[in-house]
Amino acid sequence: MFTVNPMPKQIEPALISRMERVETATIGHFLHSGFLDRELRAVLPEKRVGGTAVTVRLPHADSTILHYLTKLVRPGDFILVDRCGDTKHACWGGVVTHAMKLGGIVGAAIDGPATDFSEIRRVELPMWCRGPAPITTKILGLEGAINVPVSIGGQMVNPGDAVIADESGVVVLSQNQAEWAVDKALAMQEAELVLLERLRKGEKLPDISGATKLVEA
Repeated sequence: MFTVNPMPKQIEPALISRMERVETATIGHFLHSGFLDRELRAVLPEKRVGGTAVTVRLPHADSTILHYLTKLVRPGDFILVDRCGDTKHACWGGVVTHAMKLGGIVGAAIDGPATDFSEIRRVELPMWCRGPAPITTKILGLEGAINVPVSIGGQMVNPGDAVIADESGVVVLSQNQAEWAVDKALAMQEAELVLLERLRKGEKLPDISGATKLVEA
């Protein structure tokens, strides 16, 4: 059985442009949830992207639903694939990479392996996954779902969530908290630039952070 729900409302371009400036590790300074398992690693670690979550539930070895999604994706979408515990079959390879890139997606995260990493790198499609695998899924026509709540890397993800991904990992935020989190993260990154300038001028980090006072008390 296949479930295909409507594509979610996309995040406003102005917010996306600010999301693309945020480091996931900055958000990690003040949030502890929303982060996908760190074993989902970047194939292109130099890339940082922000996008709208489009979710896929793809059980066992049937990739029919992922192929179908390639005709629905839009520029700005970020695909998140729930593999339902399957760590053997690579559901994403070179052909899907090309089809998704042509559809304009900004990236994808798979809670399982992928294949054809050389093609992913050549096409420069940002991808996070659990590593490579040579055994692939097949077009079996059994089941799958698009735009349903999913579990990926230990986190619940809903279609339409805000996604930020970079070399450190992937964080998923509800649209209600995305604006606040992005504002806070960008302010922290600006403050860090000031801190680095103080270090260049000769101040010591523990004196600025308060560590000196705590240790010498």
